[in-house]
Amino acid sequence: SLPAKLINGGIAGLIGVTCVFPIDLAKTRLQNQQNGQRMYTSLSDCLIKTIRSEGYFGMYRGAAVNLTLVTPEKAIKLAANDFFRHHLSKDGKKLTLLREMLAGCGAGTCQVIVTTPMEMLKIQLQDAGRIAAQKKLMAAQAQLSSPGAAAEPAVETRTTATQITRELLRSKGIAGLYKGLGATLLRDVPFSIVYFPLFANLNKLGQKDPNVKAPFYVSFLSGCVAGSTAAVAVNPCDVIKTRLQSLQRGVNEDTYSGILDCTKKIWQREGPTAFFKGAYCRALVIAPLFGIAQVVYFVGIAEFLLDMLPKHRA
Repeated sequence: SLPAKLINGGIAGLIGVTCVFPIDLAKTRLQNQQNGQRMYTSLSDCLIKTIRSEGYFGMYRGAAVNLTLVTPEKAIKLAANDFFRHHLSKDGKKLTLLREMLAGCGAGTCQVIVTTPMEMLKIQLQDAGRIAAQKKLMAAQAQLSSPGAAAEPAVETRTTATQITRELLRSKGIAGLYKGLGATLLRDVPFSIVYFPLFANLNKLGQKDPNVKAPFYVSFLSGCVAGSTAAVAVNPCDVIKTRLQSLQRGVNEDTYSGILDCTKKIWQREGPTAFFKGAYCRALVIAPLFGIAQVVYFVGIAEFLLDMLPKHRA
């Protein structure tokens, strides 16, 4: 049922985000840093420096936004894919690869309603620590070069998702929360086109009978493989989306007017490899996230909970 699908998608999203959010934070910071302003050299270096400067919970900056919005986002994504697969199937027959890709395309298009503002707010909170650390480093370097000069303390003003939302709505209206919508579509639609057909076909390999669900470990592994493959494939779009949605820039970092401008500047100033910044982090985030999501979704925790409600009332 639709309520069961929505609950399953929500539970899956909450569990997955809680497990992998620190890696997602490192991914955002690695993607946003530009040549000459590198604060972090790798995933582990980013996490270690984040813990040292911001504490353990610094790795979860922006998690509240994700945990709040990931439930509708994952629910829409998974339920929309099922909806489109159902309506594209002919008399219950097996879907062709093209129809599976169309169903994924529909799911990816639907999810950006929630994904875009969620990513917009999350990126500001995740990247704030990198900007603050960069300012402190620049202040320390200035003090070393001019020992006699009075150093101004670099004070980080912590903003919340609510404050950012209010400011964006006040200055730009609802469009402010949907900055980078085109880039988000450019990432999420191809991701879903790759992910859902790949998952469905990998999962079928573990089914002994077409009418019986595959074992949970098959769904988990299928979700991991399909998720990481799709994540790496669309990483260039994710880098562009992250750069476009960042409202604050570090010292001497580029600003961008749109997708084409961003693509051109990254290619010319950082080289083609810059489009794969954070790719392994994104694969590490997406693999368990979608593995967990598919297990929860296919095991059907919601069906069990919904079945228990009448018994409990009785």
